Amino acid sequence: MEEKAIKKFGGKIIGYISTDNLGNKTVMDFSRRVLGYYDARRDVTMDFYKRVIAYGDISGVFFKDEI
Repeated sequence: MEEKAIKKFGGKIIGYISTDNLGNKTVMDFSRRVLGYYDARRDVTMDFYKRVIAYGDISGVFFKDEI
């Protein structure tokens, strides 16, 4: 499993994206609360409640208010 920190231009960490071996992603805020998911097999991005919000990987959309 790989985890990447998402940072603002100044270097402040605003969240994390954790990717498993199958390509599935879990998107978390700075406090590591889950914001959403990306299911690689179905190629869909889902919100916290696992409702499909988009087709394809748009994991970064969860940080739009922070940037």
